Amino acid sequence: MSEYIQYELFGIPVFRYVIAVGVFLLALIVRKIFDRFISKKILAFTAKTKFRFDDLIVRAIIPPVNLLIILYGIIIATSVVDLPISQFITEALRITLAVVVVWIAFRLCNPVTELLRDVMSRSDDALATQFVPIMRSTMQVAVILIGGILILQNAGYQVSSLIAGLGIGGLAIALAAQETVSNIFGTLVMFTDKPFKVGDWVQFKQVDGDVESIGFRSTRVRTWAKSIQVIPNKMLTSEIIENWSVMPKRRVRMTIGVQYDSPPEKVNELTQRIYKLLKSHPQVNQEYMIVAFNEFGPSSLDIFVYYFTTVTAWKDYMHIRQDVNIGIMKIVEELGLSFAFPSQTVYFGDDLRVQSGNGSAHSRNPTLPH
Repeated sequence: MSEYIQYELFGIPVFRYVIAVGVFLLALIVRKIFDRFISKKILAFTAKTKFRFDDLIVRAIIPPVNLLIILYGIIIATSVVDLPISQFITEALRITLAVVVVWIAFRLCNPVTELLRDVMSRSDDALATQFVPIMRSTMQVAVILIGGILILQNAGYQVSSLIAGLGIGGLAIALAAQETVSNIFGTLVMFTDKPFKVGDWVQFKQVDGDVESIGFRSTRVRTWAKSIQVIPNKMLTSEIIENWSVMPKRRVRMTIGVQYDSPPEKVNELTQRIYKLLKSHPQVNQEYMIVAFNEFGPSSLDIFVYYFTTVTAWKDYMHIRQDVNIGIMKIVEELGLSFAFPSQTVYFGDDLRVQSGNGSAHSRNPTLPH
């Protein structure tokens, strides 16, 4: 038996191969035990705790930990055998180990951002819903970049010289990316000022529609024609934006013109009855309204009507205006008044004459022969 143990293969005793295989098998067993029993026990424990994010963290790290157990088993087994290529295998496994660590950090971005969402939603749920996806993407990009540098460093590259080399072209990259940087800062300003949120109806310049998504670089607005307009975020921080969705009430402003031959007492009664109509309407805001005969127009006696509706949705708003307008028409009809329309009256005097060139006068409108 000792002879077989001392027998060498590729210059290495056989017993080292046996130990290496045993270490690898032990790693497989440990991984199986961890996956089948230990991880489930941990998940059962975290499910009972009041902190609801610990189970998300555990679920995020279980797959990478399973792979880590196998990697460590291979690393130990390779060091026991000590083959000529063992050093190469060890270096490759070390790089793989760095990749797994980056993978763990990448998977932890989701529970961390969910924890951030929970904290932010206590003060502003709408802001949390918009901001957290961007934070998740930012964290994942940062993990990939930092992890890539660590992986290169484990691979034996001089990261400091590489970063210094990248710094030479940093100015050119910064100039090329200034639009992107401006949009990123615009995004941060938007989430700080919160001029609108997803689902709001906004209007500025040639943009008019519902906000469909707010991204890291741009915002998408669904127009009324059902097309998508993509607006760089830097524009949204430098323009005047009307957010129609935050209106607590919606204004109605119009002028009603009645004919000039309307009696004063009828005009006064008309204004009073229109005011009563607005006061009795259930969907007219009662805080502020004006009904007044305010102007002698070019062709009408103008009555100014100013009020607010309690609803802001366009369709409901138009129905209320229609209801009020029909009520005004009924009042005008009951009072025996008539709406005026643009018109002009031209008067000709009987003595209007034109002096002729020879000094004689004749009528401008001579009588036509019968």
